[in-house]
Amino acid sequence: MSAVYVEITATRGSAPRDAGTAMKITATGIKGTIGGGALEYSAIARAREILAQALPDETRTLPLGPSLGQCCGGSVSLRFGRTPTAIDETARRVPCTATPPERPPLLWVWGAGHVGRAVINACPPGLFDITWVDSSASRFPETVDPDIAMIPATDMPRLAARAPQEAHHLIFTYSHDIDLDLCATLLKRGFASCGLIGSATKWARFQNRLQGTGFDPASITCPIGDKSLGKHPDAIAAGTIQSLLSRLKAPA
Repeated sequence: MSAVYVEITATRGSAPRDAGTAMKITATGIKGTIGGGALEYSAIARAREILAQALPDETRTLPLGPSLGQCCGGSVSLRFGRTPTAIDETARRVPCTATPPERPPLLWVWGAGHVGRAVINACPPGLFDITWVDSSASRFPETVDPDIAMIPATDMPRLAARAPQEAHHLIFTYSHDIDLDLCATLLKRGFASCGLIGSATKWARFQNRLQGTGFDPASITCPIGDKSLGKHPDAIAAGTIQSLLSRLKAPA
């Protein structure tokens, strides 16, 4: 099957993945991820235009700013080509021998993209009572543990306003605007803990906007994960779940 390979050739400032990261895109599927939500959707759309119209290979530099609905503040150069490129699908899992509690803590995961899926896969069975939310049912994988409640919600912040106040939240949506609205809604609603994916630049801007509307964002953790593990979705998931488990084990 014909494919276009999209590779990050250079980055400037904050970026979701590093140079050398690549993904394979066909008319009906994708393999790998270059991260960034809207950045990736834009790259997929362009790759499929190149395939459909038999266009030549090209390189584009995209600013991670308002035009993509992102506020990382950097830019990413992408090469669209037909020469096969190595795709990093290295998985990292969280080693855990913890015994499932009688009443697992509630965990709400917002977003069913690459990182959201990696977090779901990384969660040790039985340790969390998981509710998984995205804007469209089509974004969830075909096969999911039957114990996980999947909720398609076109207005995710509206649902967040009714989330249990004892729940832990992890936010990984495809849109910075939705991420921000979820943060504001959950700060108003209350939570056991809340973690947000993002760069230091994104979080600085979010803090300014939340403070400007009367919220104290200090109780939200951002960036999440463990930087030393890398930016692969499985690496982010591993660090995030390790951090959450440590929080749950900590004395009150």
